[in-house]
Amino acid sequence: MTDSVTNTSPDEAPDQAPAPRHEHSYIHNKTKDDYLKRLRRIEGQARGLQRMVEDEQYCIDILTQVSAMTKALQAVALGLLDEHMQHCVLEAARNGGPEADHKIQEASEAIRRLVRS
Repeated sequence: MTDSVTNTSPDEAPDQAPAPRHEHSYIHNKTKDDYLKRLRRIEGQARGLQRMVEDEQYCIDILTQVSAMTKALQAVALGLLDEHMQHCVLEAARNGGPEADHKIQEASEAIRRLVRS
């Protein structure tokens, strides 16, 4: 949603130009399919965990599956972060200016979130 007066989104400062839109590197290649396959597997793991809880399976077995699912999600996150760094951040750094600063800050914040999780 944009503010009709300043033409910015609510989380964007009015004096800051929005980051230019571009195509994401994984959209047009095999990597997108790889991410989707992994996410579908993770979705299946989540359904399996629900069944394990419904069936009151042994707690340690459930925890083992939670750990496997967590690692699978982390692998997706690290892959996406790597793609972002190699393409979006690198391209912005080559161009310089405010876009480079924005992309580096954005990547740093993403890394902070991943480390905390």
